[in-house]
Amino acid sequence: MRTVPYVNLPAQYAEEKAVLAPVIDAALASGQWIGGPLVEQFEQAAARYIGVPHVVSVASGTDALILALRALDIGAGDEVITPPNSFVASTAAIFFAGATPVFADVQADQNIDPAAIEAAITPRTRAIMPVHLTGRVADMDAIMRIATKHNLAVIEDAAQAMGSRYNNRHAGAIGHIGAFSAHPLKNLNAMGDAGFLATSDAAVADRLRRLRNNGLIDRNTVAEWGVVSRLDNVQAGILSHRLTHLDAVVAARRANAQAYRQRLNARTIFMPPCLPAEFNSFHTFVIQVDRRDELQRHLGERGIGTAIHYPVPIHLQPAARDLGHKAGDFPATERQAQRILTLPINQFLTGDDIDYVAETVNGFCA
Repeated sequence: MRTVPYVNLPAQYAEEKAVLAPVIDAALASGQWIGGPLVEQFEQAAARYIGVPHVVSVASGTDALILALRALDIGAGDEVITPPNSFVASTAAIFFAGATPVFADVQADQNIDPAAIEAAITPRTRAIMPVHLTGRVADMDAIMRIATKHNLAVIEDAAQAMGSRYNNRHAGAIGHIGAFSAHPLKNLNAMGDAGFLATSDAAVADRLRRLRNNGLIDRNTVAEWGVVSRLDNVQAGILSHRLTHLDAVVAARRANAQAYRQRLNARTIFMPPCLPAEFNSFHTFVIQVDRRDELQRHLGERGIGTAIHYPVPIHLQPAARDLGHKAGDFPATERQAQRILTLPINQFLTGDDIDYVAETVNGFCA
């Protein structure tokens, strides 16, 4: 039976092994496994790519979100507006910072609805955290107008959007801070957990560097209580290499997305259109269909890997019960959660793979 894997990390490693082996060996042989030139080189290269003066690397995308909130002094008594259809880390970071998440529903493209943001603002609102879901940048022009009007910070959850742009500005470079993940499943991926933050504010960058390293300003002086969230040299070397190939990875995924759009039957399958302002890096390719669970089983039985991002909205998770939400509070999010299905989009797919997936989906949905 033909198989089409949802992800293909073995193929990525096989392609890079000859190049990455000496990168990893050099990082280990240096004897400096945390901090130092390799980490600095990655941060500088990522800053150039994103178009900001400062990138600060950390141990994960979740840590990036938590430290972004802390660097802006957002905590107890404050509210942060965010969508309920993200990965749970977006909301968890707000809780870990001591603040309260306030949800705003989403539009048909799964990104947060600016009108819902405006309606959710209260005197306690301190920040907006849009999530660039699937690699599609949220409507940042509208969000920044709202933030300016109400004097709010904007933290971009760009965990899925490295390589994406909005009106020719990179994701993570539009708000006050951009938070990125370099988890193995991301377009720019480490061989383990990793993350980083982007900002144009030098004071914020300095504080992020301090917060990620126990709050130390030198070996013996603790300026404030921090955490340990550092990118190691091996991952920094891997990310520096992979960053040089990111545009090619994004181009391949965009080509796969376009091939799907040409082959899938738009009469029975909803695919959010790409608007002129958007340059989607397609971390995922999500369709919306009726009988989603049946379709997923049908594809699995035919060797096609899929995923659901995400089947249970955050406001309906057990951990969120104290927020007092119930089914029906965010109808767009809840309807999409029943219909969304993520198809394979990885850069190692062939044209035959795309044809097979599209034909199988179309056949079921007919």
